[in-house]
Amino acid sequence: MNRVEATPAVAMCAGVGLRARHLDELASTPAPVGFLEIHAENYLTGGPALRKLERLRRDHALSVHGVGLSLGSADGLDAGHLERVRALVERLQPRFVSEHLAWSVVGGTYLNDLLPLPYTGESLANVAANIDRLQTALRRPVMIENPSSYVAFAQSSIPEPDFLAALVARTGCQLLCDVNNVFVSGSNLGFDPGAYLAAVPPSAVGEIHLAGHARNDADGEMMLIDDHGSRVCDAVWALYRQAIARFGPRPTLIEWDTDVPELAVLLDEARRADREAAAAGIDVVPGRAA
Repeated sequence: MNRVEATPAVAMCAGVGLRARHLDELASTPAPVGFLEIHAENYLTGGPALRKLERLRRDHALSVHGVGLSLGSADGLDAGHLERVRALVERLQPRFVSEHLAWSVVGGTYLNDLLPLPYTGESLANVAANIDRLQTALRRPVMIENPSSYVAFAQSSIPEPDFLAALVARTGCQLLCDVNNVFVSGSNLGFDPGAYLAAVPPSAVGEIHLAGHARNDADGEMMLIDDHGSRVCDAVWALYRQAIARFGPRPTLIEWDTDVPELAVLLDEARRADREAAAAGIDVVPGRAA
């Protein structure tokens, strides 16, 4: 397998996901935030939004978060989509690039979801090959995000933390530990989120995500839904404290994708993450444009 040398994780104040409604506000007044994360697929075709983003890059470090490369697809990566992502990363020179442990393409058809995959030796080899191809194209390491899960595959023979650790060992990628996803999956599948974190190799984690989730009590069964539509709940903040105690200082991002509030609310959540880090004895330093 091809290996790409990883850059060390650094302490920095928390970032927020950049959404369209906040572009003009941030362009006029830079925010006191560690970094801004964009979804790659929103900027692949250029246009006014990308030009605004390039202006924002002068004052803010950026992170490019892919949602459509379909790293878990047995069909491999779509060459055209990969080239568009490569060109965007080359143009923006972000501090971080990340994608999901999921698939969303089959037979050339794109599905509007991040779908789970069974954790087997075969799927491990397939995902590793796709990560190799992505990192070779970008000429840099990427971070792979753990999914939120609602069902488990009977075929899975490898625990998820071990699967992720094996990807790191095979490809030299890093991990994006989504603490909310760990909490949601633990609740839905019945495992201990703290034990999950304890099984993740700290040196592999390059970034942490935090978000809100929703409860669905339909049909008498409670399920948590990773909807990114509210503030981070107290239980996830508690799990975040466990994460930074184990992993140490890691760039942390607040995600909010549905019912997106005013920018001030996202910044308030980011400041909460900074306070949690400071309480753990972690130095919080401002992010700078790459």
